[in-house]
Amino acid sequence: MSLHITLFDDENRTDLLPLSYSRSCADFRWGILTIKEKWELALGNKVHVKTIDYLQALYGQATNPIWVNSRLLPSAELIKAISLLAFGESLVFEKTVLAQNGENPTVTIQYEAPFDILSHPWELFQFNHREIVSDFEKTTKGRNSQKLSDSNRVIGSHPVFLEEGAKAECAIFNTTEGPVYLAKDSEVQEGSMIRGPFSLGEHSQIKMGARIYTATTVGPHCKVGGEVNNSVIFGYSNKGHEGFLGNSVLGEWCNLGADTNNSNLKNNYAEVKVWSYRHKRFVNTGLQFCGLIMGDHSKSGINTMFNTGTVVGFSANIFGSGFPRNIIPSYTWGGASGMEEYGLKKAIETAQKVVARRGLTLSETDLEIFAQIFELTKEHR
Repeated sequence: MSLHITLFDDENRTDLLPLSYSRSCADFRWGILTIKEKWELALGNKVHVKTIDYLQALYGQATNPIWVNSRLLPSAELIKAISLLAFGESLVFEKTVLAQNGENPTVTIQYEAPFDILSHPWELFQFNHREIVSDFEKTTKGRNSQKLSDSNRVIGSHPVFLEEGAKAECAIFNTTEGPVYLAKDSEVQEGSMIRGPFSLGEHSQIKMGARIYTATTVGPHCKVGGEVNNSVIFGYSNKGHEGFLGNSVLGEWCNLGADTNNSNLKNNYAEVKVWSYRHKRFVNTGLQFCGLIMGDHSKSGINTMFNTGTVVGFSANIFGSGFPRNIIPSYTWGGASGMEEYGLKKAIETAQKVVARRGLTLSETDLEIFAQIFELTKEHR
């Protein structure tokens, strides 16, 4: 019997801000696929999404009676446990609801088997190696790769998989630590050096001479150059020039100006702390390497420098010399010398120009979401 589910956002979605301002947790890219795509692949059918009210219009009605936490990754054991839930039962781990049958369950079942769930933004790059390898195995099963041009050099025993229209010329692929996945109509330009595991999304481009280190995901419709290490870029974002991005996550429609660099290691090698929107303070990550977390539609000017563990909100514009603060609020404009509010009208005008360059437009729903986020984030400015 096929399992039809609705992925739901719980209150812990606030731990994933600023990335969750503009999407359900189900749409976080982790590895090759988003969490939603992982569930659809595992179940063999479409899933619905239930999220916060102002974002729900992006997902339509959620009607499937079995609800699954949108931060949770599928596994055979977990799917079996969910399928056995009777109406009115919920599957929980400690205080976290993993799944439930019906909106108001009355019976609680403790789940004791191992599982993976996204709890903090930095886990996207922290465990991206695991997720690329897992997704690669599932997405390429039973499929044949397109031929890789003989002008490329491949080192290592893991495969390089090319979907239809993907191309690469005069590049070096080191697959010693994991596979390389090039999605439909993506391109790796000449002189690029890439270490797997690595995933390049549809219609994305790795520019000439780029150096891409292991456990990096570049989402669909991105352009990436320079040096990138263990980072996740969701989609429609550009880092087209020289500069370093390491142990970082970029949302959609971000743009890093030429020679933008981020620090991913403190000078004293101490554990990195990052801003928590939920706790309204800096919290420990438990990581020695942690770079930049940037929300959708945010941008940096040429030669921008980001300190270790910097969090940039939604639709911020950062420029100027020196290091800006480690927490940059949504809808702000400026840099180390000071920040001012980036007005909603100006931010929307910029976003409209940006999406128009890709042949797209902002819908009325998109504009309403921009306005909602502007109001939600006033307290931070």
